[in-house]
Amino acid sequence: MPSRKFAEGEVVRGRWPGSSLYYEVEILSHDSKSQLYTVKYKDGTELELKESDVKPLKSFKQRKSGSTSSSPSRRRGSRSRSRSRSPGRAPKGSRRSASASHQADIKEKEARREILQVKLTPLVLKPFGNSINVYNGEPEHMERNDISHKNKQERIILSPEGSYTATQYSLRPRREEVKVKEVESKEQKLVPRGPAPLETFQVPTPQRKDLEFGGVPGAFLIMLGLPATLFLLLLQCRQKDPSLLTFPPPLPALDELWETRVCGIYLLWFFVQALFYLLPIGKVVEGTPLVDGRRLKYRLNGFYAFVLTSAAVGASLFWGVGLHYVYTHFLQFALAAVLFSVLLSVYLYAHSLKAPRHELSPASSGNAVYDFFIGRELNPRIGAFDLKYFCELRPGLIGWVVVNLVMLLAEMKVQERDAPSLAMVLVNSFQLLYVVDALWNEEALLTTMDIVHDGFGFMLAFGDLVWVPFTYSLQAFYLVSHPHDLSWPFASFIIALKRECRPPLSPRSCVCSCHTPSSLITALK
Repeated sequence: MPSRKFAEGEVVRGRWPGSSLYYEVEILSHDSKSQLYTVKYKDGTELELKESDVKPLKSFKQRKSGSTSSSPSRRRGSRSRSRSRSPGRAPKGSRRSASASHQADIKEKEARREILQVKLTPLVLKPFGNSINVYNGEPEHMERNDISHKNKQERIILSPEGSYTATQYSLRPRREEVKVKEVESKEQKLVPRGPAPLETFQVPTPQRKDLEFGGVPGAFLIMLGLPATLFLLLLQCRQKDPSLLTFPPPLPALDELWETRVCGIYLLWFFVQALFYLLPIGKVVEGTPLVDGRRLKYRLNGFYAFVLTSAAVGASLFWGVGLHYVYTHFLQFALAAVLFSVLLSVYLYAHSLKAPRHELSPASSGNAVYDFFIGRELNPRIGAFDLKYFCELRPGLIGWVVVNLVMLLAEMKVQERDAPSLAMVLVNSFQLLYVVDALWNEEALLTTMDIVHDGFGFMLAFGDLVWVPFTYSLQAFYLVSHPHDLSWPFASFIIALKRECRPPLSPRSCVCSCHTPSSLITALK
């Protein structure tokens, strides 16, 4: 290994890269592997130069004494040309001959053709098509007019593997280089660099999982089985002996299932709730971010809709409207709700065929039967009217409370009682508390799986409009024709159990026995 020529701390002359000018520099260190000297100029610039670019002071004194015939005019021209490239002016000297000046110009031109030999960490870039993207490692906010500190040259080498390796050199003080490296490391952690020089933002497509509910066959059977299960429960509760010994119940006549007037009343109920939804009352909040970054806006006025509905029901009772009609035509109302949910599901699926890909539900599969069941579009809207959000809490959940109230009045009429039974009061009170809690905390619905993940199809349409009001009210419907006298001590025990239970955020997710004490009553009977 060759020995080093200059010692640390020694003052020598160092050639400024890209020129033939030498300046006084101080040797800071020497790298034995690369044979490069780290030098420091008078203006504080620190560079790494090869040994051939470092000369002792004696050699320059001899050249200075030997060249006495230099032309001053030519020397001033040379100094003006190199002023923009060097950190200081060249020292004054004696005259040189014209031939010596001409030879100096030739040497200077040849020196400019040399490649800058400053050692910096090379940046290896992977090939992408036919383009090579070179990153200079400088922060964007740094000025580029400081030539003395921003001189750069690039050397591109074709490696044996066929990939392009771009080595870039940057001349700057070492202390600035350390700061730039720290900034680069932070940028690499925060902003990953893509392989292409022009990269556009793409929304990640949600990963599809295995189909739920048994896939396409399971979804098809559920769509057939849910309406049949609902009517079997209603017909069984209407019998005098609702035990399993009398199962299955006899099928009703056709006129007991269909009546046009009932369909009109159900449609009136649905559109009145839609009108309450459109009222400009209540605060407006944003939902969770969608896959494209958007956040839909929702108006929280469900509790106000419940108050207006209660006022309308109270006014109907005051004017003598017979709400007992709902009880006597309960099967017909259930069938009207089933037909309406099916028609709504068909509309939702047809509407989703025009929706862009980023507006579809992550649960959609591409199969027509399964998507009709699970819902293809995530947030179907008619203008600003969000169909899924409206159906989640309004027609079915508020209708559940109205149905319970109808059953309370029907029990007093059928059983000829002056006051409802204690069991009926508990059923109405507990389930009313459940619904009011859901409407009061309406904003929590925006983070549930129904809103964030599932599309709006038959599953949610049937669950919100049919299953909630006609299945969750089975306890009250049962007590109308099967009265049960409950003692106050036993009622106190049920209330104590209720205090230990809290309803879930999503009102349609489950209704446990602690929310419907009549099921406990029936079990203990």
